[in-house]
Amino acid sequence: MGRAARTDRAGRGDGRDPQFAAVDAELAARGFTRVHFELDRIEGLLDLLGSPQRAYPSIHLTGTNGKTSTARMIDSLLRAFGLHTGRYTSPHLETVRERIALDGEPVSEERFVATYREVAPLAALVDQRSAEPLTYFDMTTALAFAAFADAPVDVAVVEVGLGGAEDATNVLQAGVAVLTPIGLDHTEWLGDTIEDIALHKAGIIHQGATVVCAAQEEEAARPILERCAEVGATVAREGTEFGVLRRSVAVGGQVLNIQGLGGVYEEIFVPLHGAHQAQNAAVALAAVEAFLGAGTKRQLDVETVREGFAEASSPGRLEKVRTSPTILLDGAHNPHGMAATVAALQEEFAFSKLVGVLAVLGDKDAAGLLELLEPVLDRLVVTRNTSPRAMPIEELAELAGEIFGPERVEVADDMPDAIEIAVAQAESDVPGELAGVGVLITGSVVTVADARRLLKR
Repeated sequence: MGRAARTDRAGRGDGRDPQFAAVDAELAARGFTRVHFELDRIEGLLDLLGSPQRAYPSIHLTGTNGKTSTARMIDSLLRAFGLHTGRYTSPHLETVRERIALDGEPVSEERFVATYREVAPLAALVDQRSAEPLTYFDMTTALAFAAFADAPVDVAVVEVGLGGAEDATNVLQAGVAVLTPIGLDHTEWLGDTIEDIALHKAGIIHQGATVVCAAQEEEAARPILERCAEVGATVAREGTEFGVLRRSVAVGGQVLNIQGLGGVYEEIFVPLHGAHQAQNAAVALAAVEAFLGAGTKRQLDVETVREGFAEASSPGRLEKVRTSPTILLDGAHNPHGMAATVAALQEEFAFSKLVGVLAVLGDKDAAGLLELLEPVLDRLVVTRNTSPRAMPIEELAELAGEIFGPERVEVADDMPDAIEIAVAQAESDVPGELAGVGVLITGSVVTVADARRLLKR
């Protein structure tokens, strides 16, 4: 089957088919978290499926921030070089189908349902002999690996769900392992130091792998390098073997010169904003070079690299969804990610007035997010998102009042009201054109998903 036909078939099915809706509900009923992490259940399910994850080579990504953007850039580059790709990322913004992409497009409802019907009976067998059932993430992981084998794909680009060593995706034992920047997040599961978190994430590095590692704090770098030495992995580090040589802001993104593993790639346009996305681009390029065998003796074709980056996208990452006033969506949910977002706002957007909409999950460092946002926002509207784990509005409003001052904070009961209030505030007392006026909606991927559903209709 030709590439165009494969992509077309994978991309169909935007309506809510009743069968897909039923499958979606069955998956959600499994729950999203578990107390104990181990690979026994997912390994048992994949064994029953015939180990589909062994049918293709993989690039496996972990880190605290930047995983999805980097995975999407890797996917776009590989497709530019003519490879059929499978991409597994999480969480999703609008539909679970986004998690499983073939040749850059979410799988169709028809394919999703068909794959689920193949996997579900075997999952029931695993559940019967286990003390704890397979989770939502276990199931979507198995669905992705099965869909990729069935397609078939030439390469899978797979993002971990949480951590690395005990994540369901770590059955891959991928030949290329990618580590984006590591910071504090999910401390209740991974530990309360960067070193502990890095130790978990370094677990995706397996015997003989090639490791592409973004610049890390020393606390994170130490366990990563120790793991590489332990399993005989080859490591390429940002700042040593590869990195961004030059970046300049451009309309709709930025232009980069990147030192890759195989040489310098000049005048690379990346349609994403911020120094953090430039770093992600350098990591993505090095990962693709490693996968395709480029290095000191061979450089990838620069024009093809330009083509791949030009087609890259990352919804919900400083994504512009409206103009007059400009409305930006950004899924930053921890201080490390929000610092990158704020830096990009200050460098690349000349707002004369910027109003924020913030909704966060209850287990996140809301005070840290607010402190970073305070210098760049004129006013703030706090609300809650649709997650059952959302921080109560009253609690978030109290924190915001302490950091912003109560006169700069308003409260909205839900996202539609919050957007309406924020737009009205942005437009008030602004003479003439609204070109320099903006609204930033941020704090969680769920927050972005809620806003995107309203604003992209």
